[in-house]
Amino acid sequence: MTTTIDVATDIRARVDALHWERLGAELDENGHAVTVPVLSEDECDELSELFDGGHFRSTIDMARYRFGDGRYRYFDHPLPDAIAALRASFYRHLAPVANHWAELLRGDGPKFPLEHEDLLRRCHAAGQTRPTPLILRYGPGDWNALHQDLYGKVFFPFQVLTILSREEDFEGGQFVLLEQRPRAQSRAHVLEPTQGAFVIFPTATRPNRGKNGYHRVGMRHGVSTVTRGQRTALGVIFHDAT
Repeated sequence: MTTTIDVATDIRARVDALHWERLGAELDENGHAVTVPVLSEDECDELSELFDGGHFRSTIDMARYRFGDGRYRYFDHPLPDAIAALRASFYRHLAPVANHWAELLRGDGPKFPLEHEDLLRRCHAAGQTRPTPLILRYGPGDWNALHQDLYGKVFFPFQVLTILSREEDFEGGQFVLLEQRPRAQSRAHVLEPTQGAFVIFPTATRPNRGKNGYHRVGMRHGVSTVTRGQRTALGVIFHDAT
């Protein structure tokens, strides 16, 4: 049986091995980036099975709250080993990018610690103690409205998402990012990452270069309508919730 240490070490090595120079450049240029697959097909299947067999703090029916259609479930403590490892490993590489973005915006924003456990201490000091990684499941006709995952005063400017379903298991259900540009029409990005690859995207805003330097652009994300099959995804949010 694989130990907790083995899971954390293995996932950290995979995340560390990603081409972070390229990913950082894509985040600066486009506001988002997509990794190569980090999780295997079997690992995606195991995580997908947690939708029915995991330990959760809450389940949200999207239609009830007019968030769209479908369901998502927030994991409770302790997080599954793989998800906790992904959360800590991605954070270590994204914290420097988050601080770089704050500098581009003339320091208009908080600086973030370089280790995830220190971010969690900051969240807990602000009364944000509930874990936020979640698993989402959509069937035919389901969709997710454009939104932001903030959850409190302390929030990290990036989050990551991977599709756990195989590409042939569903149609539709593209991941949508919307840039709400000041004094201009909004711009949409429609992404179809492969199974086990991670989309890195802004939680709320991104810096964008204009004529007079960098300015802040609002970002929202959602999922287009699934037209066939079942789509399951894992979302990893780095800050905790109130």
